[in-house]
Amino acid sequence: MEPTGADLATCVADIPRVQARLRPDAEMLWFEGRSTTFAQWDEASNRCANALIAAGLKPGDRVGVLAKNTDDFFTLWLGCVKARVCLAPVNWRLAPPEVSFILRDADAKLVVVGAGFEDVIDMIASDLPDLRGLVRFEPGHERWPGFRHWIGEHSAVDPMLPAEPTDDVIQLYTSGTTGLPKGVQLTEANYAALFKSAIEAGWARYETGKTNLVLMPLFHVAGVNCGLLAMLQGVRCVLLREVNPVEIIATLPAHQVAYAFLAPTIINMLLHTPGVEAADYSRLERIFYGASPIAEETLRQAQARFGCSFSQLYGLTETIGGGTYLSPDDHAPERDKLRSCGKPWPGYEVRVMTPEGTAGGPGEVGEIQIRSVGVMKGYWNRPEATHDAIDGEGWFRSGDAGYFDDEGYLYIYDRVKDMIVSGGENVYPAEVENALFSHPAVADAAVIGVPDDKWGEAVKAIVVLKPGESADPASIIAHCREKIAGYKAPKSVDFIETLPRNPSGKVLRRELREPYWAGKGRMVG
Repeated sequence: MEPTGADLATCVADIPRVQARLRPDAEMLWFEGRSTTFAQWDEASNRCANALIAAGLKPGDRVGVLAKNTDDFFTLWLGCVKARVCLAPVNWRLAPPEVSFILRDADAKLVVVGAGFEDVIDMIASDLPDLRGLVRFEPGHERWPGFRHWIGEHSAVDPMLPAEPTDDVIQLYTSGTTGLPKGVQLTEANYAALFKSAIEAGWARYETGKTNLVLMPLFHVAGVNCGLLAMLQGVRCVLLREVNPVEIIATLPAHQVAYAFLAPTIINMLLHTPGVEAADYSRLERIFYGASPIAEETLRQAQARFGCSFSQLYGLTETIGGGTYLSPDDHAPERDKLRSCGKPWPGYEVRVMTPEGTAGGPGEVGEIQIRSVGVMKGYWNRPEATHDAIDGEGWFRSGDAGYFDDEGYLYIYDRVKDMIVSGGENVYPAEVENALFSHPAVADAAVIGVPDDKWGEAVKAIVVLKPGESADPASIIAHCREKIAGYKAPKSVDFIETLPRNPSGKVLRRELREPYWAGKGRMVG
């Protein structure tokens, strides 16, 4: 058997180098009618690396990105890797103050912007004193160079800087328990572990010549990983700018898509989109899903509609997406495992730690903890948060509560942390509560996740008003939307006279949540 890209690549920067050698003229990426070959990708990422070096960026510097999905993202990312510079994508759904915080936290030296986000950058530019330059992916901006023109002025010769296992390849931001996002540092060593484990597990073993659909946002670990794993193996990718159910249904047959990662929310959207029943899914071989739990009935409907194999993936940004997987065979009805998230990936250890500090046996609920070379280096400039998240033996504390059955399959039961997952996006109550407390009529507030048929969980605010003050839910929600991203803002508001608290003053969120989750098989959506 001839060696593959996965066999030959010794670092992330080798991916375009190796594929340009193995299949230079093969299509690597299709985006909105624009095609890129592996040789073109390799050359363009070389030019990008040299442009970054010429701009004075040094190994370890950060480049920010604020854009919807675009093909040039992968040129920029691999150019950064070849220059030993770290990419820091920003969730484009965030409010301007949140974008400003992340770019300042990353100390971004350069920011590459997508069309439609120029006003956000202009609004926060004064907050970024160390910014050396702005580039726009699309040409035609009156002040900022277009990305392809900017890199086109530089040499196509690969700088061939030696990669180190500790080099940060990408910095993805997660919401924080304190309301401040944290930058997850994912390294060369992390990606080597991801490639080895995912391919060995089998779910990410792609066949050259087939097509992989990338539609998750490229600020999300699922989006970047599903693209890079396919490119590593010389597989063609079709990239969509954003999630559009009608476009997805049309794209699957039009591009003969074989592999696709879909968050449960997207699967549910597709099942309820007119035309889903008439499309041809005969070339679709594998759907991967994860980022949030899925309803068993939704999964059964999806199996019947799409007629392909399904693999569930459970992991976190901090574990480079790795953790457990539920194989296609385990999706068979007779296995009765659809509520499980499967068994550990090769190279990943997973345990459940009970409140007593012991490893839980079958049926015992505790915090899910993960240990692997795939676990992040740490949170950027957050040594205390890193120490709290990873113990001295390398176990990452997930914040999810779960248990193993007697066959070693993991089940998610609840969350140890207060995080809410809505449509695959993480929301911490502290972020929302910070916005609520800035409303002039709010005396006290707590935020919880409640069941939602479309999003899995929806953000609900429980509010105590100041004496003599009045406010309606719509005004409180509108106020929050000015402060934080729309998906974090409450979808509903309930008013209460006083919040339940323990003797030390901590809000009893579980008590607030219980009426909404009554009758549910698990305390997550």
